[in-house]
Amino acid sequence: MLEIKKLNVYYGVIHALKDISLVVEQGEIVTLIGANGAGKTTTLRTISGLNKAASGEVLLEGKAITNLPAPERVKLGISQSPEGRRIFPDMSVLENLEMGAFLRKDKNNIKKDLENVYGRFPILSDRKKQTAGTLSGGEQQMLAIGRALMSRPRILLLDEPSMGLAPLLVREIFAIIKDINNAGTTILLVEQNASMALSIAHRAYVIETGSIVMSGTGEELANSNEIQKAYLGGE
Repeated sequence: MLEIKKLNVYYGVIHALKDISLVVEQGEIVTLIGANGAGKTTTLRTISGLNKAASGEVLLEGKAITNLPAPERVKLGISQSPEGRRIFPDMSVLENLEMGAFLRKDKNNIKKDLENVYGRFPILSDRKKQTAGTLSGGEQQMLAIGRALMSRPRILLLDEPSMGLAPLLVREIFAIIKDINNAGTTILLVEQNASMALSIAHRAYVIETGSIVMSGTGEELANSNEIQKAYLGGE
């Protein structure tokens, strides 16, 4: 469904992504794990059109979208829940969710999708009139994912959904991610909590200093001695 081929991205003179290639098949959860600064967020931002590729290709269902602006990629079905949530703090929960559907014209379906988001995240329904900046960290994360779902994505890019959350909430967020995937949305997940990410991923890639150094099924990587030492706190 999504493929990136030999992608190179620079920040000034810093070579942030070096010839990286990865594939996400329809219906999969694919996770990208790696240390801070390895290039995980840059990869997602380049797929969604927020960063420009110096070379290489981004393909959606075989069609190159490398030079398309970000809003056009949203229209094609790519939506991102960004690192740090990036909700609109002074707007209500409902207004934040409506912003997720900003490019859509199908009003009736927007209503239906709003009900679906409230069904998945009942707390957002309870807080729909509340200012988003007053929500707890976990609620803000749910709002960020809900807002991304409002664009009706075919592929959802999730950047560090568990960041800063209590362990109990982390488990809840990961259960929700699995549920979203089971309902038919393909997911590319960037996550520092490698153990949780690998536990739900069909396949995984490891990125180090801008290069893909390892790939396999979630289970294979979770059982790899190398990965256990580097990311899972194993001896």
